[in-house]
Amino acid sequence: MLGKRKRVVLTIKDKLDIIKKLEEGISFKKLSVVYGIGESTVRDIKKNKERIINYANSSDPTSGVSKRKSMKSSTYEELDRVMIEWFNQQKTDGIPVSGTICAKQAKFFFDALGMEGDFNASSGWLTRFKQRHGIPKAAGKGTKLKGDETAASEFCGNFQEFVERENLQPEQIYGADQTGLFWKCLPSRTLALETERSTSGYRSSRERIIIMCCANATGLHKLNLCVVGKAKKPRAFKGADLSNLPVTYFSQKSAWIEHSVFRQWFEKYFVPQVQKHLKSKGLLEKAVLLLDFPPAHPNEELLSSDDGRIIVKYLPPNVTSLIQPMSQGVLATVKRYYRAGLLQKYMDEGIDPRMFWKNLTVLDAIYEVSRAWNMVKSSAITKAWKKLFPGNEENSGMNIDEGAILAANLATVLQNTEDCEHVDLENIDQWFDSRSNDSNCQVLTDSEGAEDQAKPAEHKPSSKTRKTELNPEKHISHKAALEWTENLLDYLEQQDDMLLSDKLVLRRLRTIIRRKQKIQNNKSH
Repeated sequence: MLGKRKRVVLTIKDKLDIIKKLEEGISFKKLSVVYGIGESTVRDIKKNKERIINYANSSDPTSGVSKRKSMKSSTYEELDRVMIEWFNQQKTDGIPVSGTICAKQAKFFFDALGMEGDFNASSGWLTRFKQRHGIPKAAGKGTKLKGDETAASEFCGNFQEFVERENLQPEQIYGADQTGLFWKCLPSRTLALETERSTSGYRSSRERIIIMCCANATGLHKLNLCVVGKAKKPRAFKGADLSNLPVTYFSQKSAWIEHSVFRQWFEKYFVPQVQKHLKSKGLLEKAVLLLDFPPAHPNEELLSSDDGRIIVKYLPPNVTSLIQPMSQGVLATVKRYYRAGLLQKYMDEGIDPRMFWKNLTVLDAIYEVSRAWNMVKSSAITKAWKKLFPGNEENSGMNIDEGAILAANLATVLQNTEDCEHVDLENIDQWFDSRSNDSNCQVLTDSEGAEDQAKPAEHKPSSKTRKTELNPEKHISHKAALEWTENLLDYLEQQDDMLLSDKLVLRRLRTIIRRKQKIQNNKSH
Protein backbone atom coordinates (compact mmCIF):
# COMPACT_ATOMS: atom_id res chain seq x y z
CA MET A 1 0.00 0.00 0.00
CA LEU A 2 1.37 3.35 -1.02
CA GLY A 3 2.12 5.85 1.74
CA LYS A 4 0.25 9.07 2.02
CA ARG A 5 1.77 11.79 -0.20
CA LYS A 6 3.47 14.56 1.77
CA ARG A 7 1.63 17.89 1.47
CA VAL A 8 3.57 20.37 -0.67
CA VAL A 9 2.87 24.11 -0.51
CA LEU A 10 4.03 25.86 -3.69
CA THR A 11 5.39 29.40 -3.79
CA ILE A 12 4.00 31.95 -6.22
CA LYS A 13 7.20 31.57 -8.24
CA ASP A 14 6.62 27.79 -8.45
CA LYS A 15 3.12 28.40 -9.76
CA LEU A 16 4.44 30.85 -12.35
CA ASP A 17 6.98 28.25 -13.48
CA ILE A 18 4.22 25.63 -13.81
CA ILE A 19 2.09 28.04 -15.89
CA LYS A 20 5.06 28.67 -18.18
CA LYS A 21 5.76 24.94 -18.59
CA LEU A 22 2.10 24.24 -19.32
CA GLU A 23 2.26 26.82 -22.11
CA GLU A 24 5.32 24.99 -23.45
CA GLY A 25 3.25 21.80 -23.72
CA ILE A 26 4.46 19.80 -20.73
CA SER A 27 1.75 17.43 -19.47
CA PHE A 28 -0.19 17.67 -16.21
CA LYS A 29 1.11 14.26 -15.13
CA LYS A 30 4.77 15.09 -15.64
CA LEU A 31 4.47 18.38 -13.75
CA SER A 32 2.67 16.67 -10.86
CA VAL A 33 5.59 14.25 -10.52
CA VAL A 34 8.27 16.97 -10.77
CA TYR A 35 6.65 19.19 -8.12
CA GLY A 36 5.30 16.38 -5.92
CA ILE A 37 1.68 17.48 -6.21
CA GLY A 38 -1.53 15.97 -7.53
CA GLU A 39 -2.68 16.42 -11.12
CA SER A 40 -5.79 18.18 -9.81
CA THR A 41 -3.53 20.81 -8.22
CA VAL A 42 -1.82 21.44 -11.56
CA ARG A 43 -5.24 21.81 -13.21
CA ASP A 44 -6.31 24.28 -10.50
CA ILE A 45 -3.19 26.34 -11.19
CA LYS A 46 -4.06 26.46 -14.89
CA LYS A 47 -7.63 27.42 -14.03
CA ASN A 48 -6.40 30.31 -11.82
CA LYS A 49 -3.70 31.40 -14.29
CA GLU A 50 -4.89 35.00 -14.72
CA ARG A 51 -5.35 35.51 -10.98
CA ILE A 52 -1.84 34.21 -10.22
CA ILE A 53 -0.20 36.36 -12.92
CA ASN A 54 -2.09 39.48 -11.84
CA TYR A 55 -1.10 38.91 -8.24
CA ALA A 56 2.55 38.38 -9.18
CA ASN A 57 2.52 41.62 -11.20
CA SER A 58 1.38 43.63 -8.19
CA SER A 59 3.87 42.05 -5.78
CA ASP A 60 7.41 43.02 -4.85
CA PRO A 61 9.44 41.35 -7.64
CA THR A 62 12.77 41.55 -5.83
CA SER A 63 11.79 39.31 -2.93
CA GLY A 64 8.11 38.66 -2.36
CA VAL A 65 7.25 36.38 -5.24
CA SER A 66 10.20 34.06 -4.72
CA LYS A 67 9.06 33.12 -1.18
CA ARG A 68 5.38 33.98 -0.81
CA LYS A 69 3.00 31.05 -0.86
CA SER A 70 -0.44 32.58 -0.37
CA MET A 71 -2.27 35.20 -2.41
CA LYS A 72 -3.93 37.16 0.34
CA SER A 73 -5.32 40.41 -1.01
CA SER A 74 -6.77 43.45 0.65
CA THR A 75 -10.31 43.24 1.98
CA TYR A 76 -11.01 46.42 0.04
CA GLU A 77 -9.27 45.74 -3.28
CA GLU A 78 -10.58 48.85 -5.06
CA LEU A 79 -9.35 51.06 -2.21
CA ASP A 80 -5.97 49.29 -2.29
CA ARG A 81 -5.61 49.91 -6.04
CA VAL A 82 -6.48 53.61 -5.75
CA MET A 83 -4.15 54.07 -2.77
CA ILE A 84 -1.09 52.60 -4.49
CA GLU A 85 -1.72 54.79 -7.55
CA TRP A 86 -1.92 57.83 -5.27
CA PHE A 87 1.23 56.80 -3.37
CA ASN A 88 3.19 56.32 -6.61
CA GLN A 89 2.14 59.77 -7.84
CA GLN A 90 3.26 61.39 -4.58
CA LYS A 91 6.59 59.59 -4.91
CA THR A 92 6.99 60.75 -8.52
CA ASP A 93 6.34 64.36 -7.54
CA GLY A 94 8.82 64.14 -4.65
CA ILE A 95 6.12 64.73 -2.02
CA PRO A 96 6.84 63.12 1.38
CA VAL A 97 4.13 60.82 2.73
CA SER A 98 3.83 60.03 6.43
CA GLY A 99 1.80 57.21 7.94
CA THR A 100 -0.74 59.74 9.22
CA ILE A 101 -1.17 61.32 5.77
CA CYS A 102 -1.49 57.87 4.19
CA ALA A 103 -4.19 56.84 6.67
CA LYS A 104 -6.17 60.07 6.17
CA GLN A 105 -5.99 59.66 2.38
CA ALA A 106 -7.23 56.07 2.65
CA LYS A 107 -10.20 57.19 4.74
CA PHE A 108 -10.92 59.94 2.19
CA PHE A 109 -10.86 57.47 -0.73
CA PHE A 110 -13.03 54.99 1.20
CA ASP A 111 -15.72 57.63 1.64
CA ALA A 112 -15.29 59.09 -1.86
CA LEU A 113 -15.72 55.66 -3.46
CA GLY A 114 -18.92 55.10 -1.48
CA MET A 115 -17.63 51.81 -0.10
CA GLU A 116 -19.52 49.88 2.54
CA GLY A 117 -18.07 48.32 5.65
CA ASP A 118 -16.29 49.23 8.86
CA PHE A 119 -12.95 50.41 7.48
CA ASN A 120 -10.33 51.52 9.99
CA ALA A 121 -7.07 53.01 8.68
CA SER A 122 -5.15 51.64 11.66
CA SER A 123 -1.42 51.07 12.05
CA GLY A 124 -2.08 47.40 11.30
CA TRP A 125 -3.76 48.30 7.99
CA LEU A 126 -0.83 50.60 7.12
CA THR A 127 1.73 47.85 7.84
CA ARG A 128 -0.14 45.34 5.65
CA PHE A 129 -0.50 47.93 2.88
CA LYS A 130 3.28 48.49 2.86
CA GLN A 131 4.00 44.76 2.89
CA ARG A 132 1.65 44.10 -0.05
CA HIS A 133 3.40 46.67 -2.22
CA GLY A 134 7.01 46.46 -1.01
CA ILE A 135 7.03 49.99 0.40
CA PRO A 136 10.08 50.54 2.64
CA LYS A 137 9.48 51.46 6.27
CA ALA A 138 11.24 54.79 5.76
CA ALA A 139 8.30 55.91 3.64
CA GLY A 140 6.23 56.41 6.77
CA LYS A 141 8.60 58.83 8.49
CA GLY A 142 7.04 61.97 7.04
CA THR A 143 10.32 63.19 5.53
CA LYS A 144 11.47 63.02 1.97
CA LEU A 145 13.15 59.69 1.31
CA LYS A 146 16.90 59.78 0.92
CA GLY A 147 18.57 57.26 -1.31
CA ASP A 148 19.76 54.04 0.29
CA GLU A 149 23.47 54.40 -0.45
CA THR A 150 24.34 50.97 0.94
CA ALA A 151 21.78 49.22 -1.27
CA ALA A 152 22.88 51.31 -4.26
CA SER A 153 26.54 50.44 -3.78
CA GLU A 154 25.76 46.74 -3.37
CA PHE A 155 23.58 46.71 -6.48
CA CYS A 156 26.26 48.46 -8.56
CA GLY A 157 28.79 45.79 -7.62
CA ASN A 158 26.39 42.94 -8.35
CA PHE A 159 25.27 44.51 -11.65
CA GLN A 160 28.85 44.97 -12.86
CA GLU A 161 29.56 41.31 -12.03
CA PHE A 162 26.41 40.32 -13.94
CA VAL A 163 27.51 42.35 -16.99
CA GLU A 164 30.98 40.75 -16.96
CA ARG A 165 29.57 37.27 -16.46
CA GLU A 166 27.13 37.68 -19.35
CA ASN A 167 29.79 39.42 -21.47
CA LEU A 168 27.49 42.37 -22.24
CA GLN A 169 28.65 45.48 -24.07
CA PRO A 170 27.27 49.00 -23.33
CA GLU A 171 25.28 48.67 -26.59
CA GLN A 172 23.40 45.76 -24.99
CA ILE A 173 22.54 47.49 -21.71
CA TYR A 174 19.36 49.59 -21.62
CA GLY A 175 17.60 51.76 -19.09
CA ALA A 176 14.02 53.07 -19.01
CA ASP A 177 12.03 55.26 -16.66
CA GLN A 178 8.79 57.24 -16.72
CA THR A 179 7.61 60.63 -15.52
CA GLY A 180 4.51 62.79 -15.68
CA LEU A 181 4.48 65.84 -17.98
CA PHE A 182 2.03 68.70 -17.50
CA TRP A 183 2.08 69.63 -21.16
CA LYS A 184 -0.36 72.53 -21.37
CA CYS A 185 1.37 75.25 -19.42
CA LEU A 186 3.61 78.30 -19.64
CA PRO A 187 5.50 80.10 -16.86
CA SER A 188 2.92 81.82 -14.66
CA ARG A 189 4.32 85.29 -15.32
CA THR A 190 4.25 84.75 -19.06
CA LEU A 191 0.51 84.48 -19.37
CA ALA A 192 -0.57 87.72 -17.73
CA LEU A 193 0.30 90.57 -15.43
CA GLU A 194 0.24 89.88 -11.70
CA THR A 195 -3.17 91.51 -11.34
CA GLU A 196 -4.66 89.37 -14.08
CA ARG A 197 -3.29 86.15 -12.63
CA SER A 198 -5.05 86.81 -9.35
CA THR A 199 -8.46 86.61 -11.03
CA SER A 200 -10.52 83.46 -11.38
CA GLY A 201 -9.78 83.37 -15.10
CA TYR A 202 -6.52 81.50 -14.50
CA ARG A 203 -5.78 78.20 -12.86
CA SER A 204 -2.95 75.70 -12.66
CA SER A 205 -2.69 73.27 -15.56
CA ARG A 206 -3.58 69.65 -14.77
CA GLU A 207 -3.41 68.36 -18.38
CA ARG A 208 -0.97 65.49 -18.00
CA ILE A 209 0.58 62.72 -20.05
CA ILE A 210 3.12 60.09 -19.03
CA ILE A 211 6.37 59.84 -20.97
CA MET A 212 8.87 56.98 -20.74
CA CYS A 213 12.44 57.37 -22.04
CA CYS A 214 14.49 54.34 -22.99
CA ALA A 215 18.07 54.22 -24.32
CA ASN A 216 21.18 52.08 -24.10
CA ALA A 217 24.31 52.98 -22.14
CA THR A 218 26.08 54.40 -25.21
CA GLY A 219 23.22 56.84 -25.83
CA LEU A 220 23.38 55.89 -29.53
CA HIS A 221 20.17 53.86 -29.53
CA LYS A 222 17.23 55.87 -28.23
CA LEU A 223 13.87 54.19 -28.68
CA ASN A 224 10.88 56.34 -29.60
CA LEU A 225 9.30 57.88 -26.54
CA CYS A 226 6.49 55.88 -25.01
CA VAL A 227 3.62 58.30 -24.30
CA VAL A 228 0.54 57.37 -22.28
CA GLY A 229 -2.57 59.55 -22.19
CA LYS A 230 -6.06 59.13 -20.79
CA ALA A 231 -7.92 59.26 -24.11
CA LYS A 232 -7.75 56.28 -26.47
CA LYS A 233 -7.84 58.63 -29.43
CA PRO A 234 -7.83 62.33 -28.44
CA ARG A 235 -9.87 64.69 -30.60
CA ALA A 236 -6.63 66.36 -31.70
CA PHE A 237 -5.64 63.10 -33.45
CA LYS A 238 -8.72 63.29 -35.70
CA GLY A 239 -8.24 60.68 -38.43
CA ALA A 240 -4.54 60.20 -37.71
CA ASP A 241 -3.01 56.74 -37.80
CA LEU A 242 -1.33 56.16 -34.41
CA SER A 243 1.44 54.20 -36.10
CA ASN A 244 2.53 57.40 -37.88
CA LEU A 245 3.14 59.34 -34.68
CA PRO A 246 6.77 60.06 -33.72
CA VAL A 247 6.10 58.29 -30.40
CA THR A 248 4.57 55.01 -29.23
CA TYR A 249 1.17 55.97 -27.84
CA PHE A 250 -0.98 54.06 -25.33
CA SER A 251 -4.06 55.04 -23.36
CA GLN A 252 -5.16 54.25 -19.82
CA LYS A 253 -7.00 55.95 -16.95
CA SER A 254 -4.36 55.42 -14.25
CA ALA A 255 -1.71 57.96 -13.26
CA TRP A 256 1.07 55.37 -13.68
CA ILE A 257 1.89 53.02 -16.56
CA GLU A 258 -0.11 49.85 -15.91
CA HIS A 259 1.31 46.33 -16.02
CA SER A 260 -0.56 45.37 -19.19
CA VAL A 261 0.58 48.51 -21.04
CA PHE A 262 4.21 48.06 -20.01
CA ARG A 263 4.23 44.41 -20.98
CA GLN A 264 2.73 45.26 -24.39
CA TRP A 265 5.41 47.95 -24.93
CA PHE A 266 8.15 45.52 -23.89
CA GLU A 267 7.03 42.67 -26.14
CA LYS A 268 5.84 44.58 -29.24
CA TYR A 269 8.27 47.51 -29.32
CA PHE A 270 11.29 47.15 -27.04
CA VAL A 271 12.34 43.59 -27.89
CA PRO A 272 11.99 43.88 -31.72
CA GLN A 273 13.77 47.27 -31.86
CA VAL A 274 16.63 46.08 -29.66
CA GLN A 275 17.05 42.91 -31.71
CA LYS A 276 17.14 44.96 -34.92
CA HIS A 277 19.70 47.43 -33.48
CA LEU A 278 22.03 44.73 -32.15
CA LYS A 279 21.86 42.84 -35.43
CA SER A 280 22.87 46.01 -37.29
CA LYS A 281 25.88 46.30 -34.98
CA GLY A 282 26.91 42.70 -35.51
CA LEU A 283 26.30 41.88 -31.86
CA LEU A 284 24.58 38.91 -30.27
CA GLU A 285 20.87 39.68 -29.86
CA LYS A 286 21.18 39.62 -26.09
CA ALA A 287 20.38 42.53 -23.77
CA VAL A 288 19.23 43.63 -20.32
CA LEU A 289 16.77 46.41 -19.47
CA LEU A 290 17.31 48.16 -16.15
CA LEU A 291 14.10 49.40 -14.53
CA ASP A 292 13.13 51.34 -11.44
CA PHE A 293 11.68 49.46 -8.49
CA PRO A 294 7.99 48.64 -9.19
CA PRO A 295 5.03 48.20 -8.36
CA ALA A 296 4.48 49.92 -11.69
CA HIS A 297 6.10 47.11 -13.72
CA PRO A 298 5.34 43.39 -14.08
CA ASN A 299 7.51 40.80 -12.37
CA GLU A 300 10.96 39.99 -13.78
CA GLU A 301 9.92 36.40 -14.54
CA LEU A 302 7.16 37.72 -16.85
CA LEU A 303 9.38 40.03 -18.91
CA SER A 304 11.77 38.38 -21.34
CA SER A 305 12.02 37.72 -25.06
CA ASP A 306 10.79 34.38 -26.37
CA ASP A 307 14.34 33.05 -26.53
CA GLY A 308 15.14 34.37 -23.03
CA ARG A 309 18.08 36.46 -24.27
CA ILE A 310 16.52 39.85 -23.56
CA ILE A 311 15.60 40.23 -19.90
CA VAL A 312 14.98 42.88 -17.27
CA LYS A 313 16.66 43.72 -13.97
CA TYR A 314 15.03 45.78 -11.25
CA LEU A 315 16.78 48.28 -9.04
CA PRO A 316 16.26 47.72 -5.30
CA PRO A 317 13.82 50.03 -3.47
CA ASN A 318 14.82 53.60 -2.72
CA VAL A 319 17.90 53.97 -4.94
CA THR A 320 16.34 55.67 -7.98
CA SER A 321 17.72 59.12 -7.15
CA LEU A 322 21.21 57.65 -6.75
CA ILE A 323 21.79 55.28 -9.67
CA GLN A 324 18.74 55.03 -11.99
CA PRO A 325 20.30 56.32 -15.26
CA MET A 326 17.21 58.10 -16.58
CA SER A 327 16.85 59.89 -13.24
CA GLN A 328 20.39 61.28 -13.41
CA GLY A 329 19.29 64.32 -15.39
CA VAL A 330 17.94 62.66 -18.55
CA LEU A 331 14.21 63.00 -17.79
CA ALA A 332 14.77 66.51 -16.43
CA THR A 333 16.63 67.49 -19.61
CA VAL A 334 13.76 66.24 -21.80
CA LYS A 335 11.33 68.39 -19.80
CA ARG A 336 13.60 71.43 -20.09
CA TYR A 337 13.87 71.05 -23.85
CA TYR A 338 10.10 70.52 -24.10
CA ARG A 339 9.30 73.63 -22.09
CA ALA A 340 11.90 75.68 -23.93
CA GLY A 341 10.40 74.54 -27.25
CA LEU A 342 6.89 75.33 -26.03
CA LEU A 343 7.96 78.83 -25.04
CA GLN A 344 9.78 79.32 -28.35
CA LYS A 345 6.65 78.23 -30.19
CA TYR A 346 4.63 80.80 -28.23
CA MET A 347 7.10 83.57 -29.11
CA ASP A 348 7.28 82.51 -32.77
CA GLU A 349 3.52 82.57 -33.21
CA GLY A 350 3.34 85.97 -31.52
CA ILE A 351 -0.32 85.53 -30.71
CA ASP A 352 -2.29 86.38 -27.59
CA PRO A 353 -1.55 83.91 -24.76
CA ARG A 354 -5.23 83.02 -24.55
CA MET A 355 -5.27 82.06 -28.21
CA PHE A 356 -2.00 80.15 -27.86
CA TRP A 357 -3.45 78.09 -25.01
CA LYS A 358 -6.65 77.48 -26.96
CA ASN A 359 -4.76 76.28 -30.06
CA LEU A 360 -2.33 74.04 -28.16
CA THR A 361 -3.31 70.34 -28.42
CA VAL A 362 -1.96 67.09 -27.05
CA LEU A 363 -0.79 66.29 -30.61
CA ASP A 364 1.33 69.47 -30.56
CA ALA A 365 2.72 68.34 -27.20
CA ILE A 366 3.59 64.89 -28.56
CA TYR A 367 5.55 66.34 -31.47
CA GLU A 368 7.28 68.83 -29.16
CA VAL A 369 8.27 66.27 -26.54
CA SER A 370 9.48 63.92 -29.29
CA ARG A 371 11.69 66.74 -30.59
CA ALA A 372 12.91 67.35 -27.04
CA TRP A 373 13.91 63.68 -26.63
CA ASN A 374 15.75 63.76 -29.97
CA MET A 375 17.72 66.79 -28.74
CA VAL A 376 19.16 64.92 -25.75
CA LYS A 377 22.79 64.18 -26.67
CA SER A 378 24.32 60.73 -26.43
CA SER A 379 27.03 62.18 -24.15
CA ALA A 380 24.36 63.25 -21.65
CA ILE A 381 22.97 59.70 -21.57
CA THR A 382 26.44 58.19 -21.21
CA LYS A 383 27.10 60.46 -18.22
CA ALA A 384 23.87 59.25 -16.64
CA TRP A 385 25.35 55.72 -16.48
CA LYS A 386 28.62 56.77 -14.83
CA LYS A 387 27.60 55.56 -11.35
CA LEU A 388 26.93 52.09 -12.72
CA PHE A 389 29.95 52.22 -15.06
CA PRO A 390 32.58 54.56 -13.53
CA GLY A 391 35.02 53.86 -16.39
CA ASN A 392 32.83 55.76 -18.86
CA GLU A 393 33.47 59.12 -17.12
CA GLU A 394 36.76 59.81 -18.88
CA ASN A 395 35.04 60.57 -22.20
CA SER A 396 32.15 62.55 -20.75
CA GLY A 397 33.73 65.96 -21.38
CA MET A 398 32.81 69.18 -19.59
CA ASN A 399 29.73 69.21 -17.41
CA ILE A 400 27.81 72.14 -18.92
CA ASP A 401 24.43 73.04 -17.44
CA GLU A 402 22.45 73.36 -20.66
CA GLY A 403 19.29 74.06 -18.68
CA ALA A 404 20.85 77.18 -17.14
CA ILE A 405 21.89 78.44 -20.59
CA LEU A 406 18.40 77.83 -21.99
CA ALA A 407 16.79 79.62 -19.05
CA ALA A 408 19.06 82.67 -19.32
CA ASN A 409 18.53 83.03 -23.08
CA LEU A 410 14.77 82.65 -22.89
CA ALA A 411 14.42 85.05 -19.96
CA THR A 412 16.28 87.73 -21.95
CA VAL A 413 14.07 87.28 -25.01
CA LEU A 414 10.84 87.11 -23.02
CA GLN A 415 11.50 90.35 -21.19
CA ASN A 416 11.25 92.08 -24.57
CA THR A 417 8.12 90.21 -25.62
CA GLU A 418 4.58 91.51 -25.24
CA ASP A 419 2.70 90.05 -22.26
CA CYS A 420 5.96 88.57 -20.92
CA GLU A 421 7.66 91.64 -19.39
CA HIS A 422 7.36 90.27 -15.85
CA VAL A 423 9.27 87.05 -16.57
CA ASP A 424 12.66 86.79 -14.88
CA LEU A 425 15.42 84.18 -14.71
CA GLU A 426 14.17 82.81 -11.38
CA ASN A 427 10.70 82.25 -12.83
CA ILE A 428 12.13 80.35 -15.82
CA ASP A 429 14.43 78.27 -13.57
CA GLN A 430 11.51 77.26 -11.36
CA TRP A 431 9.45 76.37 -14.40
CA PHE A 432 12.27 74.28 -15.87
CA ASP A 433 12.42 72.28 -12.60
CA SER A 434 10.92 68.88 -13.43
CA ARG A 435 8.75 68.96 -10.31
CA SER A 436 7.17 72.32 -11.11
CA ASN A 437 3.67 71.73 -12.36
CA ASP A 438 1.35 73.95 -10.37
CA SER A 439 2.75 77.12 -8.85
CA ASN A 440 4.81 78.08 -11.87
CA CYS A 441 2.54 77.25 -14.78
CA GLN A 442 -0.98 78.41 -15.50
CA VAL A 443 -3.59 78.29 -18.22
CA LEU A 444 -7.02 79.78 -18.76
CA THR A 445 -10.04 78.18 -17.14
CA ASP A 446 -13.04 76.91 -19.06
CA SER A 447 -15.01 79.93 -17.85
CA GLU A 448 -12.55 82.24 -19.61
CA GLY A 449 -12.91 80.20 -22.77
CA ALA A 450 -16.68 80.47 -22.44
CA GLU A 451 -16.39 84.26 -22.49
CA ASP A 452 -14.53 84.05 -25.79
CA GLN A 453 -17.22 81.78 -27.21
CA ALA A 454 -19.89 84.23 -26.13
CA LYS A 455 -18.49 86.81 -28.56
CA PRO A 456 -20.19 87.02 -31.98
CA ALA A 457 -18.87 84.29 -34.22
CA GLU A 458 -16.93 85.32 -37.27
CA HIS A 459 -18.78 84.81 -40.52
CA LYS A 460 -17.44 81.66 -42.17
CA PRO A 461 -16.81 82.11 -45.87
CA SER A 462 -18.87 79.99 -48.20
CA SER A 463 -17.35 77.30 -50.37
CA LYS A 464 -17.44 79.70 -53.30
CA THR A 465 -15.59 82.40 -51.33
CA ARG A 466 -12.88 79.95 -50.25
CA LYS A 467 -12.31 78.88 -53.86
CA THR A 468 -11.88 82.52 -54.84
CA GLU A 469 -9.38 83.06 -52.02
CA LEU A 470 -7.35 80.05 -53.15
CA ASN A 471 -7.22 81.11 -56.76
CA PRO A 472 -3.51 81.82 -57.48
CA GLU A 473 -4.47 85.02 -59.28
CA LYS A 474 -6.21 86.36 -56.20
CA HIS A 475 -4.94 87.44 -52.78
CA ILE A 476 -4.89 84.53 -50.30
CA SER A 477 -5.70 85.58 -46.75
CA HIS A 478 -3.77 84.40 -43.73
CA LYS A 479 -6.94 82.79 -42.43
CA ALA A 480 -7.41 80.75 -45.62
CA ALA A 481 -3.74 79.75 -45.68
CA LEU A 482 -3.96 78.63 -42.04
CA GLU A 483 -7.13 76.63 -42.69
CA TRP A 484 -5.63 74.73 -45.59
CA THR A 485 -2.30 74.19 -43.87
CA GLU A 486 -4.13 72.56 -40.97
CA ASN A 487 -6.13 70.43 -43.41
CA LEU A 488 -2.90 69.30 -45.05
CA LEU A 489 -1.43 68.44 -41.65
CA ASP A 490 -4.51 66.33 -40.89
CA TYR A 491 -4.01 64.59 -44.24
CA LEU A 492 -0.36 63.80 -43.52
CA GLU A 493 -1.28 62.29 -40.14
CA GLN A 494 -3.53 59.81 -41.95
CA GLN A 495 -0.80 58.61 -44.32
CA ASP A 496 1.60 55.83 -43.33
CA ASP A 497 4.40 56.74 -45.74
CA MET A 498 5.05 60.38 -44.81
CA LEU A 499 8.33 61.42 -43.22
CA LEU A 500 8.40 63.13 -39.84
CA SER A 501 10.50 65.91 -41.39
CA ASP A 502 7.63 66.71 -43.80
CA LYS A 503 5.20 67.09 -40.93
CA LEU A 504 7.61 69.27 -38.98
CA VAL A 505 8.06 71.60 -41.98
CA LEU A 506 4.31 72.11 -42.20
CA ARG A 507 4.04 72.66 -38.46
CA ARG A 508 6.72 75.33 -38.71
CA LEU A 509 4.85 76.90 -41.65
CA ARG A 510 1.66 76.95 -39.58
CA THR A 511 3.51 78.83 -36.83
CA ILE A 512 4.73 81.46 -39.33
CA ILE A 513 1.21 81.95 -40.74
CA ARG A 514 -0.22 82.39 -37.26
CA ARG A 515 2.40 85.03 -36.48
CA LYS A 516 1.66 86.92 -39.71
CA GLN A 517 -2.06 86.76 -38.97
CA LYS A 518 -1.49 88.25 -35.54
CA ILE A 519 0.64 91.10 -36.93
CA GLN A 520 -2.05 91.91 -39.48
CA ASN A 521 -4.76 91.89 -36.81
CA ASN A 522 -2.73 94.29 -34.65
CA LYS A 523 -2.35 96.72 -37.58
CA SER A 524 -6.05 96.71 -38.29
CA HIS A 525 -6.94 97.77 -34.72
